[in-house]
Amino acid sequence: MQVQLKAWGNSQGIRFSREFLASAGIKPDDTLTAEVHDGKIILSKTFQHRTLQQRAEAYGGQLNLSDELDWGEPQGSEVW
Repeated sequence: MQVQLKAWGNSQGIRFSREFLASAGIKPDDTLTAEVHDGKIILSKTFQHRTLQQRAEAYGGQLNLSDELDWGEPQGSEVW
């Protein structure tokens, strides 16, 4: 894919198609890290920790932290 560098205010910008970014797993408003290696620009998605609220939203807003879990019958010399 060829792209063209264009003026964007006092900076320069490159636009990528939605399909191209989706194939890299990049969504709008994702934070990217930009590096230069051997004269090449490398963009990579930055890992971001999710807040507890964001994690809860993935489960319909409820984490059920107070529920007990049944791990089954003892398998060794555990005493319950």
